Amino acid sequence: MPTRTAEQRRQAEKAAYDAYLAACPTRKLLDEIAGKWVSLVLVALGDGPQRYSDLSRRIAGVSQKMLTQTLRVLERDGLIRREVTPAVPVRVDYSLTPLGESLRALMAGFKEWAEVNFEAVDAARADYDARTPDLTIGPGGAG
Repeated sequence: MPTRTAEQRRQAEKAAYDAYLAACPTRKLLDEIAGKWVSLVLVALGDGPQRYSDLSRRIAGVSQKMLTQTLRVLERDGLIRREVTPAVPVRVDYSLTPLGESLRALMAGFKEWAEVNFEAVDAARADYDARTPDLTIGPGGAG
């Protein structure tokens, strides 16, 4: 194995975390945190620790399976903590870690932007659809 200079090592490390590269591990992280349930869970937990049932009621439309998967991913990534309190029945609370709080701030901005700008986006969609009647665009992109 050839010896690399310190500059070459730094360049290799920098390239290792370029999300534009298909093999970059940060791309998988971006995929995970870009999900709608992740953003809604993080923003909801910004109000303080909550139980599973509280989150389930607050986030309309999330299935039990998706909420459970989302909470597990967030816990594994170090964004939330799961605290079990021995009681009858057992009490489980979810809360943000400092790392999760740093991401929550960004997600709250996206949520607020969507709420403030939805009418403008909806009008742009209607205008686009009126100009391009042969092209169907669905929630997943080009169709």
